[in-house]
Amino acid sequence: MNRTTARAGTTLLVIAKEPVPGRVKTRLTPPYTPAQAAELAEASLADTLAAVATAPAARRVLVLEGRPGPWLPAGFEVVPQHSGTLDLRLAAAFGACSGPALLIGMDTPQVTPRLLEVDWSAYDAWFGPAVDGGFWALGLAVPDPALLRGVPMSVPETGAVQYERLRAAGLRTGRLPALRDVDTAEDARLVAAEAPAGAFAARLADIDGAVRR
Repeated sequence: MNRTTARAGTTLLVIAKEPVPGRVKTRLTPPYTPAQAAELAEASLADTLAAVATAPAARRVLVLEGRPGPWLPAGFEVVPQHSGTLDLRLAAAFGACSGPALLIGMDTPQVTPRLLEVDWSAYDAWFGPAVDGGFWALGLAVPDPALLRGVPMSVPETGAVQYERLRAAGLRTGRLPALRDVDTAEDARLVAAEAPAGAFAARLADIDGAVRR
């Protein structure tokens, strides 16, 4: 299998929540209001989906809690998230795939299509660590939900535990660059500076500008 075929044969999964005030980006409040946090979440999701839309893929799937909105570009399948804890929801997303799959969240609007062009010829798995100790990307050449079930989520050791699961399973694991999730206001400023041309950076600038006026 050559690199082009390997990349194009990947299912790209985005797991996300509908950007509803009070249900997304709650750690941004304060300093932002729930409505402003939801606006930032929507912009982050829009940037993420735009990157996925232009990366080579066999399928592009949005695994969504809630309903799709005008922020959803063409070319995506939309499937509902499984119920239960995050590890079970991620496991179910992989379980619905029959071939190589790379999953990312909606919290890294600085992601680029290039970062999503993973090559399976030398690796069985791909792991993208997050600065906060979690992970922003996880790829499996042969999706196995058991590799995610029981991994503690949203704790400082999440990424280390998930990476060790891959290694303990004997998977050749490639590492993607570390990215920062947007969780706090400081995260938002740092991520916007990394991707100043994106919708997220523009929306943050508008909100911050309105606050200063």
